[in-house]
Amino acid sequence: MAAGFKTPFDIPDIRWFIAFRVFFNSRFYYPVFTILFLDFGLTVAQFSVLNAVWAATIVLAEVPSGAVADIIGRKRLLNFAAGVMIVEIGIISFMPRIDPLLIFSVFLVNRVLSGLAEAAASGADEALAYDSLQQAGMADQWGRVLEVLMRYQAIGFVIAMTTGAAVYDPHLMGRVADLMGLGGVLTQEVTMRFPLYLTFVLALLAFVSTLKMTEPEQGEAASSDRSVKQTLVVTLNAGVWIVKTRFVLWVMLFGMLLDGTIRMVITLSSQYYRMIAIPESIFGIMGSVVALLGVVVPKFARQIAENRSPRAALAVTAGLAVTGLVAMNGFWPWVGIVPALVTFAAMNFTGFFVSFYVNRETDSLQRATVLSFKGLCYNISYGFLGVAYALVLKRAKTGLEPVGKMSSEMLENQVFVDTFFWFPLFFTAGFLVLAAVCAIHYTRRGRSSHRH
Repeated sequence: MAAGFKTPFDIPDIRWFIAFRVFFNSRFYYPVFTILFLDFGLTVAQFSVLNAVWAATIVLAEVPSGAVADIIGRKRLLNFAAGVMIVEIGIISFMPRIDPLLIFSVFLVNRVLSGLAEAAASGADEALAYDSLQQAGMADQWGRVLEVLMRYQAIGFVIAMTTGAAVYDPHLMGRVADLMGLGGVLTQEVTMRFPLYLTFVLALLAFVSTLKMTEPEQGEAASSDRSVKQTLVVTLNAGVWIVKTRFVLWVMLFGMLLDGTIRMVITLSSQYYRMIAIPESIFGIMGSVVALLGVVVPKFARQIAENRSPRAALAVTAGLAVTGLVAMNGFWPWVGIVPALVTFAAMNFTGFFVSFYVNRETDSLQRATVLSFKGLCYNISYGFLGVAYALVLKRAKTGLEPVGKMSSEMLENQVFVDTFFWFPLFFTAGFLVLAAVCAIHYTRRGRSSHRH
């Protein structure tokens, strides 16, 4: 253990890593994300195109960015990610609303830059923090770091959700201005930019956090003798290593299944809340309640990860996921919140366990690249499920027409309820297949080891 470091939080890089994650991810416009785009004058179709561009950018840049981080250094790539965040938020914060084509073009650039920033930060920040911990002789404290990180991220998300929604409301902001004696009339045209201004401040703080970081000696040594030409080699080697290191491969595969399924359900959570009679006025509060799981879950996850086997960790996470997903199909008014929270808790467990085990097994020379492969796998899983569920919905609606006074919205709601069972069905089937193949693999390996 390095002299002077009594806890992992005495290490400056760990503190700045946590600060960066909170500032980078706690975006004030999240609770009004969709309506913000629409209020700028974009159509729903344009909004869908922009999100597709964002997702495609992340998929294309995810793994190469990890390899670049392992070559040029994680700190440099994090500086780039935070700098890009400043630009992507800045261009829409101060953009004039003078021409629809200009607005769409600026938002298109914003989505590409946002995807690049996400891809650049993914893996590089975690790799730098873990290497700093390892350099101080505290690699076994990574679980504590994850626990505290997730707690602060949850708090940051709650603040962003509640504040972002509040400052977007021109009536509320008008009353606040009157109480402060500022006077004047605040319109939606003005207040719609407030969440963006606040996020711009966070982007500046995220950039300061990356400037304060220091590249660990092992990461610096690993990148000093490499050239950019070796990016493809680094990427290929990391991919081969993941396939050969079966434990890491299985962790990623189970993580893909869990993350993809639950993230798709989270994406549809507002529709689910509507179907269990939750008023739309408290959707933001629901988002904050879900975020608070990040305060509670990590403590239990760390106890399991440090004291129990990976099999026990998987059993707990999968058990929560399947229980929550099955129970959500009841669509019980208000009571349906409970199984939703159980399902979303499984997402927190997944994030903790995958990070814990992958970082523990991965060498510093390729840590950022391997973590980027993890991010790529997650996004592919999420994208596949999104397309698959869209096809399920399309097939379910084929031949159905509104009956009597049933509106098209009511028909959409009914189709959503009728098709939701595909989520627990897909997860259960996928889990059983993976578990069976995993069991066969380890059984054969055990017999082979016994013979030799």
